[in-house]
Amino acid sequence: MIINTELEQKGNLFPSNIIAFKKDVDTLYFSTDNDVVLQLTVLRDSVLRFRYTTTGTFDKDFSYAITKYASTGYNQLTIEEDEINYIITTSKLICHIAKEDLKVSLYDAKDNELINQDEAGFHWEESYEFGGNIVKMSKASHDGESYYGLGDKPNHLNMKGKRYQNWVTDSYAYGKDTDPIYKAIPFYTGLHNKKAYGIFFDNTFRSYFDFSHERRNVTSFWADGGEMNYYFIYGPQMQDVIESYTDLTGKPHQLPPLWALGYHQCKWSYYPESKVKEITSTFRKLRIPCDAIYLDIDYMDGFRCFTWNKEYFPDPKRMVKELADDGFKTVAIIDPGIKIDKDYSVFREALEKDYFCKRADGPYMKGKVWPGECYFPDFTNPEVREWWSGLFQELIEDIGIKGVWNDMNEPAVMEVPNKTFPDDVRHNYEGNYCSHRKAHNVYGMQMARATYQGLKKYAYPKRPFVITRAAYSGTQRYTSTWTGDNVATWEHLWIANVQAQRMAMSGFSFAGSDIGGFAEQPQGELFTRWIQLGVFHPFCRVHSSGDHGDQEPWAFDEDVTDIVRKFIELRYQLLPYLYTAFWHHVDQGRPILKSLVLYDQEDVHTHYRTDEFIFGESILVCPILEQNARGRRMYIPRGNWYNYWTNEKVKGGKELWVDADIESMPIFIKEGAIIPKYPIQQYVDELDIDEVFLDVYFKQGKQVSTLFDDAEDGYDYTKGRYSLRTFKLSGKENALIIQQHKEGKYTTKYKTFNLKIYGLPFEVKEIQLDNEVIAISRLIVDEYSNIIIDKDFSELHIIGK
Repeated sequence: MIINTELEQKGNLFPSNIIAFKKDVDTLYFSTDNDVVLQLTVLRDSVLRFRYTTTGTFDKDFSYAITKYASTGYNQLTIEEDEINYIITTSKLICHIAKEDLKVSLYDAKDNELINQDEAGFHWEESYEFGGNIVKMSKASHDGESYYGLGDKPNHLNMKGKRYQNWVTDSYAYGKDTDPIYKAIPFYTGLHNKKAYGIFFDNTFRSYFDFSHERRNVTSFWADGGEMNYYFIYGPQMQDVIESYTDLTGKPHQLPPLWALGYHQCKWSYYPESKVKEITSTFRKLRIPCDAIYLDIDYMDGFRCFTWNKEYFPDPKRMVKELADDGFKTVAIIDPGIKIDKDYSVFREALEKDYFCKRADGPYMKGKVWPGECYFPDFTNPEVREWWSGLFQELIEDIGIKGVWNDMNEPAVMEVPNKTFPDDVRHNYEGNYCSHRKAHNVYGMQMARATYQGLKKYAYPKRPFVITRAAYSGTQRYTSTWTGDNVATWEHLWIANVQAQRMAMSGFSFAGSDIGGFAEQPQGELFTRWIQLGVFHPFCRVHSSGDHGDQEPWAFDEDVTDIVRKFIELRYQLLPYLYTAFWHHVDQGRPILKSLVLYDQEDVHTHYRTDEFIFGESILVCPILEQNARGRRMYIPRGNWYNYWTNEKVKGGKELWVDADIESMPIFIKEGAIIPKYPIQQYVDELDIDEVFLDVYFKQGKQVSTLFDDAEDGYDYTKGRYSLRTFKLSGKENALIIQQHKEGKYTTKYKTFNLKIYGLPFEVKEIQLDNEVIAISRLIVDEYSNIIIDKDFSELHIIGK
């Protein structure tokens, strides 16, 4: 009999000393005596990639997260060495690689100040159960260092002292601190000594992040398999870090259509057709603006995707057209589970083409979802995505559905302990065949991608609108998102506020929550306060399970309806402002929502604020998060701000009590801002808008504001047919000058601007328009003392006495 010795449990393993160095243009290789290789790639002066192997060779380099459109190129790259380190220098960073143990230290090239350094650095542990390595990285954490990001985690914005994991999970009725939930975005921003940096750990296995939780001076991240592959992004401004990360993982491929930024109404479920029509007609009757109505799973025949229940919806094409004629876009849900039914064409075709996921030993992955037993397409196979995108032709091109909502795509599986596929399910992964351990976190992303490709094809020349529940880094290229199955509680109102801010600082701005709560039933006060918050989220949708009661704006009482209408109307007035913010997001990767720390990182008071945020560039919003509140204390950022309701100017940098009874909420406008507004519409494009309002908030000093316009849908803006107006405001003791510069070939429909100026500290003596003195009596002034001028003015000069 042959007896083997026991397998040696080696524990953590570490790189040894460097024995070889090689440079290949922008990529450096450091090889150690024990076969560890560090591949360091200089993508930009402020972006370095660190990739490690423990076998001396690297696997094929592939990532779903990184976009092919990412910016590359640098201004400086020098490599030197001394007795202790290799020293790599760009115009922004100095990177030391220790010869003894491959540890990394990163410094600001301008002042040589330490930004980030390895503690134990890269290490690994062999995975005897699955093969490969558990890959680990630990870095030093400094006193006063703060951490932000990681997507939709439902707790405090500042992650110092906490631990998280990334494993996309169906988390019905999750609570504060539930982890993990629906998204895996392994990117965070660190802030120390007023300087910000980012780390994106591009590894799709289940991953973990510890922000000084286990050891107070150590921050670490690790994954159950795959490579240690991370990007270091230097700011030093947080916004620069987030913009660089968004550039790396992809900005949205196009602007959303303007209607997608309106108010949306959804429920599980509105059926039959008469119920849908009752809801939409009530919106119009009560004059509550609304642009989209959603159809949940009950519109389908037995929950079979791409089918219709003809009893509930006998003629969907006619219904969708009638809704469109009344200003409603119809959005339909599509889930990944395909019912096992040989009479169902989608199932038959996928079966014949071998498009379903399989277990390790060959059987199909079978799981229970809404239709009963289902098989699941492998969306990591490009051929499957192409097939899936083609399934949308009838829904989009023929019936006229304008948006698609992907749900249950974690993927969620019912009545199994882990709520998803077993680990042994196999995936194509773009020809890099792997188990579900590696593909799980990107499954929903790739479904959303395939859905997006279908809509882009069949909605053309209009823009696609997709919404997804599950996501990995980079999903923002294809789709909007919401924060999943929340609950109608005050705690969840707080969570929704935090989650939208975290998503924005994780590169995914087009996000919102189920306003009012999906599970359970809100009281009128909670619903009102949630609407007040939700109209300031980029994605604005009421959605409920319907199990506990109705959740339409008129479902409570007349007072609630009136307040809700007022705030939805405010959303529609601010559409040009929000659309402009989306332009900056799509063009530059600029976050649409900014937590106070992102707005002013140098003010340490902002580092632990959660409630207040900046909407766009100039509007400060603070929701009321407690029952029976008639106001609240809130932090006003540094600078001067105008109370939106009273026009009172307040000085920031401190906490203030702000009155806000149920019909109000704290909203402040940054001094110097010019806020564009539309007249109130019941839906986008209801009116031919011939005049845009400009609310001007006086500032002694200079301020720049912008206004972006295009056809509000379609792709002409990508060919230069857009209008981008830049307003430069300059205020003095006795003068106000507004200069306008316009670029782009689009001619806007509106002809005039209607200016309302707030906070003017002097009495007007003279007005000059494009260097011509205009007699005040000759100015067109409306009943509210607004000044009406031609939209193409170059300079407006208001002179005081």
